[in-house]
Amino acid sequence: MKKFNLLFISILSLTTVYAQDISDALRYSQDNTQGTARFRALSGAFGALGGDMSAVSINPAGSVVFSQSHVTFTGSVINTKNNTDYFNGSTHTNESCFGINQAGSALVFRNRQSHSPWTKFAMSINYERTNNFNNSWQARGTNTDDDGNFTNSVASYFYDYAQGQRLADISALPGETITRAYREIGNQFGFGNQQAFLGYESYILDPEFDDDDNTTYFSNVAAGVFDHNYTYLATGYNGKMTFNFATQYEDKFSIGLNLNSHFLNYERSTVLIEDNSNTGSTVNHINFQNSLLTSGVGFSFQVGGIYNITPQLRAGLVYNSPTWYSIDEEASQYISTIRDENGTSIPQIVDPQVVNVYPRYQLQTPGKFTGSLAYIIGRSGLISFDYSNQNHGNTKFKPSYDPAFADQNMLMQNELTNASTYRVGAEYKINLVSLRGGYRFEESPYKNGQTVGDLTGFSVGIGFNFGNTKLDLTYDQAERSYQNNLYTLNGGGSPFASIDRKNPNVTLSLGFNI
Repeated sequence: MKKFNLLFISILSLTTVYAQDISDALRYSQDNTQGTARFRALSGAFGALGGDMSAVSINPAGSVVFSQSHVTFTGSVINTKNNTDYFNGSTHTNESCFGINQAGSALVFRNRQSHSPWTKFAMSINYERTNNFNNSWQARGTNTDDDGNFTNSVASYFYDYAQGQRLADISALPGETITRAYREIGNQFGFGNQQAFLGYESYILDPEFDDDDNTTYFSNVAAGVFDHNYTYLATGYNGKMTFNFATQYEDKFSIGLNLNSHFLNYERSTVLIEDNSNTGSTVNHINFQNSLLTSGVGFSFQVGGIYNITPQLRAGLVYNSPTWYSIDEEASQYISTIRDENGTSIPQIVDPQVVNVYPRYQLQTPGKFTGSLAYIIGRSGLISFDYSNQNHGNTKFKPSYDPAFADQNMLMQNELTNASTYRVGAEYKINLVSLRGGYRFEESPYKNGQTVGDLTGFSVGIGFNFGNTKLDLTYDQAERSYQNNLYTLNGGGSPFASIDRKNPNVTLSLGFNI
């Protein structure tokens, strides 16, 4: 049915193929720094302290606080526990992994010229994992339509994309393979038409009129009760390499600069299985699978200072620039259905075996300010507090002149908001042993406070000082709630799973003075 289109039209329209949304932007713009054990023991409240390799990633002036050159290596056992509620169903998943999440060194130089007010200089390089994407959860439950239509079926996903599209633009030519048709439709018309194609070729949708110019469709899935089984599996991480320079003025004021090279890798697979026995349904089983591979690189910088108000009281201030990412994505899809025709079950498989390679795009995350205070209690310990604020509504996809990105940017401005983060930590020393604890609270980036909830976390740790060697061990845990859509509708939300997530972690660091 689909009319032949000239190849040059296909090439020109490649720039219209996008599938990025607000969840992608938040995933890559939120930091959950997995630094040294001492850093995590104080819940990251290090903006006015320094003297720790992960503290340098918070405030670049922190490297010059080291009394001598230093090296630190850190490994963590990272756990993710998800309790998922979906209508009448509840599931639990638990997974853990081990990784080297920090390694870095600071070189400290004292100025031997006694007449100069610049007393110390420091240079450092540090690798740090800023986010862990390893995660899996399942949503199982019975989804009932209360409004007499099929909006709680995944059939509505394909229906929304198909309505208003010519049948010729969402179907295969006579004799054309599924692979070729799916690829050509994506090249010529974009992601949305590919989704409509999957719905049509799998018999979920039928046209009102069997004509190329038909633009209205009906669903072969009737309203009623739907059993859903959804599986989400993701791996990957976000990390950065920091190149740092700092200097100290008259033992009173320190200032530093970080140049950060960011890199990310994210792989996700989802499977949604839907079954129904509703009166009037021709299609009673749907298996919809999606895979995504994302990789990217980025750049940011930080400027910060630490001021010694008194020998005991310090204040810190840091500006984090936006991170400018360049991102590549690849995706693939599969769908199968079982339909009933005159009492006979007929399977239908639509497996394009095509990898959609999307045009490279840019993501600009919002900048951030952090203010800090720390009180040093002689040689006995310390108390530290950090406050930061970030306006997630300033997150932007680019090129912003693209209509799809412009819509997403407007959506983020309307749905996302300023979020504050509070961190407090304390340390108490008993001879060569340090006891540590901390607490953090991070506000939701969403105005509704529900799509992603507030984060709360605590930490406890212990450190051993053997002179030039230090060994630190920390346990920390964070909790947050999420509402995850099983699929995204053109005109709004879809059924979502409510997830309560806990991340308990154990971190061990080994440091050396050199």
